Amino acid sequence: MNETSVTPLPKATLDTCGGKAATLGRLLREGLPVPEGFVVPFSAHRAARVDPGLRAPAELEHEVAEALTLLGDPPVAVRSSATNEDGAGASAAGQYESLLAVQGVAAVVEAIRDCWTSASSARVAAYRSRTGEETSRAEPEMGVLVQRLVDADVSGVMFTPTRPDGPTRIEASPGLGLAVVGGIVSPDTYEVAADGTLRSALGHKETRLDRDENRGGVVTRPVPEHQRSAPSLDESTAARLAALGHRVAELLYGPQDIEWAIADGTTWLLQARPITAPIPEAPASGPAPDNSSLNGTPGSHGVVTGTARVVRGPSDFGRVRAGDILVCPYTDPACGALSHAAIVAREYNLPAVIGVPHATTLVRDGATVTLDGTAGTLTPH
Repeated sequence: MNETSVTPLPKATLDTCGGKAATLGRLLREGLPVPEGFVVPFSAHRAARVDPGLRAPAELEHEVAEALTLLGDPPVAVRSSATNEDGAGASAAGQYESLLAVQGVAAVVEAIRDCWTSASSARVAAYRSRTGEETSRAEPEMGVLVQRLVDADVSGVMFTPTRPDGPTRIEASPGLGLAVVGGIVSPDTYEVAADGTLRSALGHKETRLDRDENRGGVVTRPVPEHQRSAPSLDESTAARLAALGHRVAELLYGPQDIEWAIADGTTWLLQARPITAPIPEAPASGPAPDNSSLNGTPGSHGVVTGTARVVRGPSDFGRVRAGDILVCPYTDPACGALSHAAIVAREYNLPAVIGVPHATTLVRDGATVTLDGTAGTLTPH
């Protein structure tokens, strides 16, 4: 095997391909439902660094072409698997590049390069510094995971119990899971208790993401009206997901943050990583204790009072100052207690509330507000 050889997913290891790929390889070897694929290992990233443009060596392009042919050249997901990603101490959730519905050798090779490039981004450098990683050394090495894309009917995230008697927390929405982990929708939430009882709350599922069959990539579509108020999962499906989550946690020796998708009745595991910070309890149903408060979903523990800064797009971030409380329609990543941004907020010990209906219109820019990330409330003063 030469230094740039692609690695079949079942043979991926932590020291050659990164935690994300190695974990999926382990689950695949155990017979769990993981989409087939391959990994471009760390060594290929090292070889590409020799070129100032970070272009893939010709030999790697040839091997990627062969590997795609073996898969049948389907649309694929191309995702990072870096050295500091999906660890027990820090998740790096959403920090690196991921591209969905990529098809064809040239497009896949370019997507691999995009993943490599994201290792040197300012966002990654800031995350490494904030989580205490030594940043004086070289940027993280990057493995790249290429898997058959699951054209999901419904997908989402699941947190397995962090204590023996704790519940499994599931978030779900129609379409590809990027809508949930990227905060594009406020998903349906489910808690499956240790005794099997189910508690659920419907989210605001106005849009969904799907593969664009005509142009490739991902397209945003409206969720049909009758589906917006319908649960994404029935009780038996939620129970099956929870049971699958328990199996994954047993195999990986601890509570797991799992991304999953369901297509044509088949459940697929797309990612599993250790839970790095505790998630606040889901709010009980019922009226708000304070009528002046806006209700959302607890995202990250803590209470803070500050100036509300309503941010509707990247151009608004220039107005944000230290200590401000961001009020966003969504960020990349953002909404959903199990979304990437909520996970990072918990790792940073920053209070967060997500899924507050109409927050950007009900909260005045510049107003003083109190955010309670444990209760899931935002209170203007």
